[in-house]
Amino acid sequence: MRLKSLMLTASLALLISACGANSKQPETVTSNEATKQAQTETEQESTSNVAVASAINTKSVSTPVTTVARKESISFETVDETVYVKGDNVNVRANPDTSGEKITSFNKGEELKRIGKSDKWSKVMYKDKEAYIATEFLTTEKPKVEETKVQVADGAEIGLDPSWKYADFSKINSGKAKLYKASGNRKNKVVCVNAGHGTSGGSSVKTLSHPDSTPKVTGGTTAAGQVTSIAVSGGMTFADGTSEASVTLAMAKVLKAELLSRGYDVLMIRESDDVQLDNIARTVIANNNADCHLALHWDSTSSNKGAFYMSVPNVASYRAMEPVASNWQKHHKLGDSVISGLRGVGTKIFAQGSLEMDLTQTSYSTIPSIDIELGDKASSHDESVLKNHAKGIADGLDAFFAQ
Repeated sequence: MRLKSLMLTASLALLISACGANSKQPETVTSNEATKQAQTETEQESTSNVAVASAINTKSVSTPVTTVARKESISFETVDETVYVKGDNVNVRANPDTSGEKITSFNKGEELKRIGKSDKWSKVMYKDKEAYIATEFLTTEKPKVEETKVQVADGAEIGLDPSWKYADFSKINSGKAKLYKASGNRKNKVVCVNAGHGTSGGSSVKTLSHPDSTPKVTGGTTAAGQVTSIAVSGGMTFADGTSEASVTLAMAKVLKAELLSRGYDVLMIRESDDVQLDNIARTVIANNNADCHLALHWDSTSSNKGAFYMSVPNVASYRAMEPVASNWQKHHKLGDSVISGLRGVGTKIFAQGSLEMDLTQTSYSTIPSIDIELGDKASSHDESVLKNHAKGIADGLDAFFAQ
């Protein structure tokens, strides 16, 4: 009996063991399969990574690498000085680089304010903003007059050279001016005497009021706000019926004689009733051949108001425009000197001797330049009066060039 019990227990043990083995076998198989699957996925991922890396390597080899060169930093020495342009058509740029945007250009002798300097580039002020110009084209030494104007013989006729700055803004320019040289006690100064008006057809042609195409800031023969102006107006008629153009011509001839007697050379813009030169052409010829420019006029009012010169309007945008920015103070010095000379010989002076006016002449002038109004429709213009005016103007020029 005991023996049967033991045998039964052993059989049960074997049965339980067999059942346990059978129940664990699927778990073992499942574990093995998971391991194999993980190995397969790892191999696939590894293969994929190798492929991507290979593709990246292949792309990096086949595609050239672009290297961006850093621009050399420019260190500017701080300065505050007046400089002069040494060449013609010298570019002014927005950045200190030859590929920088070109803002404008200047010619020999033009004046600028320099605020920074390096070996290659100079930082200058242009229209109240910083700009850049190659240092090699600037000098602190003011050029001599002979280096900034054309040298011509006595009696030479001078037309508009299309290469001169602002010449391409002119519309009427087939006429010629004439240079007269003093025979003795020469001052080596050329005065441009411009008898106002006297251009047939000039009132039917218009030119840009300003070289930068901005509108006029004051009224006059052409209203404020206009971008173009009459090329040359016909002028007014005096109370006695005499045309202004004929009186300005007579005044120019008297002034020419007075200036030559004092040793000045004289550039006469007009010596006849008609010269085919508009106001821009007259101004550009003066810019390149004279040391100052006087345009002779009488005002269109009828109150016998007296003499005055047209001063540069105190408008920031206008005074910042070139060539006005570099020259308006010179215009005022010339005007003040001439008014002082006229006052000294007893000429009646209007107010303080000046009236602000936006003129084509001063908008394009690169030398000291004024429009001098010697009276108005009611003013006397006989020969004795003109001779007295001439003496006063010459006295003013003596004082101006003595400064």
